[in-house]
Amino acid sequence: MRSICLYFQVHQPSRLRTYRFFDIGVDHHYYDDYQNKTIVRRVAEKSYLPMNKLLLDLIKEYGATFKVTFSISGIALDQLSQYAPEVIESFKKLAKTGNVEFLAETYAHSLVSLKDPEEFRSQVMMHSDRIEALFGKRPTSFRNTELIYSDYIGEQVHNMGFNIMLTEGARHILGWKSPNFMYCNAASPKLKLLLRNYQLSDDIGFRFSNHSWIEWPLTAEKFASWINAYDKNQQVLNIFLDYETFGEHQWAETGIFEFMKAMPKQVFALTDYTFDTPSGIAGKVQPVSAVSVPVPISWADEERDLTAWLGNEMQDEAFESIYKLIPQMKGCEDPELIKDWLYLQTSDHFYYMCTKWFSDGAVHNYFNPYSSPYEAFINYMNALSDFIRRVESSQIKPEPIPEYSIPDPKALAIKSKQAYKDAEDTENIEDIEILLSLSKARLKEFLASVDAKTLAYSMYDRSEDEIKKLIKKLPDSFKEELAAVRAQIKKPRKSTLDTYKNKMTEMLKSLF
Repeated sequence: MRSICLYFQVHQPSRLRTYRFFDIGVDHHYYDDYQNKTIVRRVAEKSYLPMNKLLLDLIKEYGATFKVTFSISGIALDQLSQYAPEVIESFKKLAKTGNVEFLAETYAHSLVSLKDPEEFRSQVMMHSDRIEALFGKRPTSFRNTELIYSDYIGEQVHNMGFNIMLTEGARHILGWKSPNFMYCNAASPKLKLLLRNYQLSDDIGFRFSNHSWIEWPLTAEKFASWINAYDKNQQVLNIFLDYETFGEHQWAETGIFEFMKAMPKQVFALTDYTFDTPSGIAGKVQPVSAVSVPVPISWADEERDLTAWLGNEMQDEAFESIYKLIPQMKGCEDPELIKDWLYLQTSDHFYYMCTKWFSDGAVHNYFNPYSSPYEAFINYMNALSDFIRRVESSQIKPEPIPEYSIPDPKALAIKSKQAYKDAEDTENIEDIEILLSLSKARLKEFLASVDAKTLAYSMYDRSEDEIKKLIKKLPDSFKEELAAVRAQIKKPRKSTLDTYKNKMTEMLKSLF
């Protein structure tokens, strides 16, 4: 049986109020609470609640053959908890069926993956913690903000412990290839990739109610017949949609709910597909090849690139200004500053500053609170200026520099020798000794984030006794993989060994 991955993105930004220049340094509240509450309540009633009920009914009707996937941003969860808690409860009911997978993403629905790996990891872990607390299961699959992806981002995601990631089936990346296969990351082949079929996804998301579209009206039977026309060798079909498509972008009067209700029945009747989740598909489908994405892609507009958020000087200035604060925010413990730090990173703020026209512009402008991109930029930079002042004023003052005195040369030489010895000792215990000292549970936790190739190269020049001791502690599956990699290593260059040793050291530092 082939699989359809039906995935929905749930996100609502915390929109900024009109924040004027004269508010800087005076008023530290940046958000339009009334507008945010109004929009969240409206979307909850028109989209989230009726659609959750419909999906629950479909799961009850079709059982294990019908499964769906969600990604809910941390900021959306915050607002739903505050303004529409019944939506959270309805998602919990879906989670209890066992037929729904919740993905990990950045908590702030931010662009941080383009800027700082450590902050990226921090936001993903924060989001995973929230999902696990709400729905009882920690995510093992990942989607980045707006499906933004590159080889480098995928490698970071794999190092976080995820085994599958969703992204766009961009034509300029795939060329003649079909998105209806499983692929893998070019840098970390263990990370599997599900690529969005943008043709079928956009038929529902954007063209469903377009009376000038040659295929209007779109019925469930017609849609299932299109699916059935795909070559039988094509293993997966990935339909990725904004959840607001149902009832908000496409109003109930268009028949969108009736279409969704009828679609599974027609798919089961006319095709050999069932509906599955990313983790379910990853467990039974192997990649056909790697896909190389050196430059980031996304699911936005015709170009499928980053220009929706980073396509003009205003967006670039705002982006650089917020992320210049990363060093100061790393040690911040003020909950209000941390909240504003996250909320001001939301990708929507940069999207509102876009000056080009999109094929999907009308849909997104529906939620745009600004009359022009320039107004969006000025408003954001005013709020950011106040935030920067708050961050700077919260910083701990540096300790006074002691008066300089000329040291005794003999004492300095002794101190230098001791420092060199200490550095040697520290380096010697950075790798295999630390791993040997770990409990099996702690070692297993570490192995979830490291690949066999890195471990094999990093311990290449260690003694056989040490290597045997470590291998004895490894799980059987990892032993086999490690043995295969070690057998392939002949006479590596010193630079290659140093690269992998440094990588191992950084991973140990970040985890322990």
